[in-house]
Amino acid sequence: MREVVPVIEVEGLSKVFSGKTVVNQLSLRVEKGEIYGFLGPNGSGKTTFMRMLCGLLQPDAGSGTCLGHDLLSEVEQIRSRIGYMAQHFSLYDDLSVRENLDFMARIYAVPKRRQVLAETIERMGLGPFVGQLAGTLSGGWKQRLALAACLLHEPELLLLDEPTAGVDPMARRDFWEQIYSLTAQGISALISTHYMDEAERCNRVAYLAYGNLLTSGTAEEVISAAGLSVWSATGLGIQELASHLKGLPGIELTIPFGNNLHVCGTDPEQLEQSLRPFFAASRYRWEKQESGLEEVFISLMSRRLENDDG
Repeated sequence: MREVVPVIEVEGLSKVFSGKTVVNQLSLRVEKGEIYGFLGPNGSGKTTFMRMLCGLLQPDAGSGTCLGHDLLSEVEQIRSRIGYMAQHFSLYDDLSVRENLDFMARIYAVPKRRQVLAETIERMGLGPFVGQLAGTLSGGWKQRLALAACLLHEPELLLLDEPTAGVDPMARRDFWEQIYSLTAQGISALISTHYMDEAERCNRVAYLAYGNLLTSGTAEEVISAAGLSVWSATGLGIQELASHLKGLPGIELTIPFGNNLHVCGTDPEQLEQSLRPFFAASRYRWEKQESGLEEVFISLMSRRLENDDG
């Protein structure tokens, strides 16, 4: 049986800028047809990692392949088979939608260019805007135009750097429908995001902080490995409650969500013991909850910061 080659496989990949390690010995594997979520705070190394994958930056250490090609010696072969969507809109504001797409099709030397342009415009629903200057589009339509430009040369892998940042919920939903449609056709995607609901849409996720990979796996695997116990308090005066709970044994995190306060810890018995005196307070309704990705990632960041301070 023929071995399936992963679309991304890197080992110990590192990048240093001015003495600061931005990506630190990162190892990662992404399978064909997978949507892989890349999460982490600003400055965590997500963009740098993507730029190394598509040959815009040279790694300082480590090795790896992208679509079976070596990251160091076969950069041109990689570029011709991937679609990279930068974090900020990178097409030309003073060109129309059609002119931008035509320009990118020429850059990629797309065969049957006019036919491909027409098909792409129709598939992405850009028909009503073909003559409009790209700079005048809304955030959601700029996003769709940028994705269309990525798809002109029929890439096998999409590298999408925070593609839904700053767009409305409807545009985010439409974007994800497009991604699911593309991966159903065998295209793979590595997507960086700050949104937990988007992370949960991915087949697997990785969480970076200050260049270090803190965890990876399916959402269920990541949540299980964190071992967090969570209680939710509902009622008025949540901030006051959080101040009373801070520093008590077993309470590692208090996270406000509107009129809810999530109280988390990795020792369930100690956590419940510290909360027991507060259960009797009639102003709050307490409920045991399953941990989610948001609690897990905040917990991972808190532990990381404590270790760095220590």
